[in-house]
Amino acid sequence: MRLLTMTIALSMVASVGAACGGASDSSESSGSSQSSGSSQSSGGSPTGSTGSGDIGAGTGAGPGGTSGAGGNSTVGSTGAGQACATQQSEAGLQQVYLAFAFDVSGSMGAGDEPWHDKTLKWDPVVAATKQFFADPESAGLMASLTFFPGRDRRRMCSARTYTNPDVEMTPLPSPAFGEAIDDVTPGDDDNWRMGTPTAFVVEGTVDFIEEARQQNPGKYAVVLVTDGYPQLCDDGADTIEAVVRRVQAARENNIFTYVVGVANPPVEGAPESVANLQEIAEAGGTGDAFLIDTGDPAQTATTFKAAIDQIRGTAISCTIGIPAAPDGRTFDKQKVNVTYTSGGGNTPTTLMYDQECASEGAWRYDDPGNPTAIELCASTCATVQADAAAALAVEFTCDDVIQVPR
Repeated sequence: MRLLTMTIALSMVASVGAACGGASDSSESSGSSQSSGSSQSSGGSPTGSTGSGDIGAGTGAGPGGTSGAGGNSTVGSTGAGQACATQQSEAGLQQVYLAFAFDVSGSMGAGDEPWHDKTLKWDPVVAATKQFFADPESAGLMASLTFFPGRDRRRMCSARTYTNPDVEMTPLPSPAFGEAIDDVTPGDDDNWRMGTPTAFVVEGTVDFIEEARQQNPGKYAVVLVTDGYPQLCDDGADTIEAVVRRVQAARENNIFTYVVGVANPPVEGAPESVANLQEIAEAGGTGDAFLIDTGDPAQTATTFKAAIDQIRGTAISCTIGIPAAPDGRTFDKQKVNVTYTSGGGNTPTTLMYDQECASEGAWRYDDPGNPTAIELCASTCATVQADAAAALAVEFTCDDVIQVPR
């Protein structure tokens, strides 16, 4: 799936003259009005209009130059008795940051048990993971990578061990992740790390995120990749419940957690080790955990890649920052229309404003009292995420078109 790319056209309608319904500009002849708003510069473009660019998940507006749903810049009458001309303002979808916590414990491939077979678990999972980080379709995302348990067994069960990622937040695609995975892969069965301090890696990763987003606001999520339950940490921290408490706290702070569980291969005597990871994903606000069967390396790599691709799609932000009004004008939250044009269509559909998100095909403000962003509601977001060629247009009008709670 190609990482979602959308054209966001933010049209700030400004009056031709003092204001909509106001006096005419002194340059116009007496009694005349601009019914089409098509005053042109010598270059033939509507005066004061600039095109918005194509943007992907988390990127700023680019140099595309298209504007409006379907790529058309529009100007026209507001119906208020006075013509209005549009002005284009650039805006970008909220940047997405994925903080990967990757299990490198011996159960992934140490060979000390028949179900700890490196060729059945580590190798196919690593192949799919490296592909994700290097895939051009991951462009627009930022990612970090933290391995657990830490190298120092004495500090394995400490959140501070995991506050500095092995690969810092890096724009994708990047070879740095594959190189780091190669470096951490043991050369023989005796050099695998032991223990699964899941609660502490989650806590440390969340601490890292909280610090990072002070400097770089955006949408942050933890992606936990593990093949088993917490173990080898004292004081009750080696339980699923301990992890659940930490991801719930993170979720309350708007940090979500995805879970990829790598099951043991179907070898006689192999214990079940991933079913309870479902509780972590639910507590983290991301629904079902992605549980990957092993035993067939090719199929494991395929299903693992599909899981990561799905995370990539659902992580795409559906938040659009409201730009500053051009020419020093004041934004009016009730004078806004949002439209959606599917990749296969030419006719835009007006989305409904619904602050409670109780309607299908709706959007809302982040804060109706003092909005700073437009958020697509869940069903709308899912539709847009599934349509790589979707186009959105946000039009700021001269007249009230919605009613926003005061």
